[in-house]
Amino acid sequence: MAAATGTGPGMGRIAYLVFCAAVFLFLVAPILVIIPLSFNAEPYFTFTEGMLRLDSEAYSLRWYREIVENEAWRGSMVNSLVIGVSATVLATVLGTLAALGLASPGVPARRAIMGILISPMVTPVIIAAAGMFFFYSDLGLGQTHLGIILAHATLGVPFVVVTVTATLAAFDRNLTRAAASLGAGPWTAFRRVQLPLIAPGVISGALFAFAVSFDEVVVVLFMGGVEQRTIPRQMWSGIREQISPAILAVATFLIVFAALLLLTVEWLRRRGGGQQ
Repeated sequence: MAAATGTGPGMGRIAYLVFCAAVFLFLVAPILVIIPLSFNAEPYFTFTEGMLRLDSEAYSLRWYREIVENEAWRGSMVNSLVIGVSATVLATVLGTLAALGLASPGVPARRAIMGILISPMVTPVIIAAAGMFFFYSDLGLGQTHLGIILAHATLGVPFVVVTVTATLAAFDRNLTRAAASLGAGPWTAFRRVQLPLIAPGVISGALFAFAVSFDEVVVVLFMGGVEQRTIPRQMWSGIREQISPAILAVATFLIVFAALLLLTVEWLRRRGGGQQ
C-alpha cells in the first residue's frame, strides 16, 4: 500500500535527509561555533549575555586586530607561508616524478616502492617527527627553516604521489607516442601533452601537500625554534602559555582556508573528470 500511495519512498527520503543533516550538524557544529566566538568583545571563550541578545556592542574585531598587530602572530604567518609554499613546491616536484616513474610498466617492485613512498601518510606523526628530529639534527638542520621544509615535504609527497598516480591511471599513453612520432622529445611531450592532462591531479596533490604543511604542528614542536614558529605552533603556545581569544580568530582564518581548499579540490576533480 505504501508503494502504491507513494508515501513510503517519500517518508524514507525525508528520514534519510534528516539523518544526513544530523550527522553533518554533529561533525560541523563544534567547528562553526568558533566563528561567532572569534568576534567576542570580551576575553572569554564562551558566549556572553550580550552576544546571546545579539547586542552589537558585544561583538568586536579586537582579536583580528591583535593577530595583525602582534609581532609573534605576524611572524608565524610569514613562517607558515614560506615553509608551506617551499615544502609544497618540493613535494609536488618529487611526488610527480615518483608517480611518473611508478606509472612505467617496466619498474620492478612497483608495489613495494609505492608502499614506501606513502608510508609517511600512515605512520603516526609523532614517530615520523622523532625520527626526522634525530636525522636532521645530525645533519645540522635542526631548528632551521630548511630542515622543517624538508620534513614537511616528506609528509606531503605521499599525497602528491597518490593523486598523480590516480590521474595517470586514466591517461592515454598513445598521446605521448603520437607526440614522439611527430618529432617531440621526452621533455617536450611531457610539457606539451602529458602535463596539461594530468595537471588537475598535480594541483590537487599540491593543495593537499600545502594543507599538510600549513596544519602541521608536531614536527615543528620537535624541530623548530623560536624563529621557526608557524601558526599551529603559535596557537599551541597561546593555549599553553596565555589563553587568548585571538586563537579563535586565527582558527576562523584556518576554517575559511580549509573550506576554500576543499572547494578548489572538488572543482579540480570535476574538471579532471570532464577532461576524461
